[in-house]
Amino acid sequence: MATIDFLLRAAQLPDSPSAKLDAEWLLAAALGKAPSYLRTWPDREVLPEVEALFAAHMERRRQGEPVAYILGRQGFWSLELEVAPHTLIPRPDTELLVETAMKLLPASPASVLDLGTGTGAIALALASEHPAWWVTGVDRVTEAVTLATRNAQRLGLGNTAFLESHWFSSIAGQRFELIVSNPPYIPASDPHLSQGDVRFEPSSALVSGVDGLDDIRLIIAQAPGHLSSSGWLVLEHGYDQASAVRNLLSAGGFVDVVSCRDFGGHERVSLGRLP
Repeated sequence: MATIDFLLRAAQLPDSPSAKLDAEWLLAAALGKAPSYLRTWPDREVLPEVEALFAAHMERRRQGEPVAYILGRQGFWSLELEVAPHTLIPRPDTELLVETAMKLLPASPASVLDLGTGTGAIALALASEHPAWWVTGVDRVTEAVTLATRNAQRLGLGNTAFLESHWFSSIAGQRFELIVSNPPYIPASDPHLSQGDVRFEPSSALVSGVDGLDDIRLIIAQAPGHLSSSGWLVLEHGYDQASAVRNLLSAGGFVDVVSCRDFGGHERVSLGRLP
């Protein structure tokens, strides 16, 4: 039987900065262990059925399928979330939106809306940090709503609810102190759509018109009808879209409009307050 060290050294993945880490995650998952186990017991022999499962995982990864879809899970914030191909994979970049939103309201009871919730990542992160908040997540994809609900139940976050809705279509008459969203914002002609992990992710969660701003325009136009007085709208967007989004927020009647930079120095989140 092959050892853990042998399987990792023999693993063949396309050259990339994450290739070694990908192989470790996939082997650890096949073993049902944490990745640290591999470094602690490199000489342990691996059962044939585990080796076969690892080989199958590796083949899927060689075809370009994201590790998160192969494993069916992804870490975000302090949470581990179930993921599936009908939802966008939560990314560390989006944690900036969570950090920004958390600072806007006190920890006392408040009503929060997450538009295009997907796995429920943003909604669940906010709900976990502020138990007094009631966080509603909406998504147009039925399977995403089911998945987000399952994540909430597994994490024991009872201060959340998930509904099927195309943006605001199913929440007429409801108002919120805070609305957050990581909407589609990639231009339809962007060449990155045919590269890397995004090839496997749903295009409806990525692409938004010629300039990538169609959904952001719609959200900004309709959000005032669903915000309480002095309520906040917080949006994630592309690294080069901050100026355009700030202009849209100001033109939409929002005040205190600003953008926030990620660790790479890019303005990736913009927000404004309803006067």
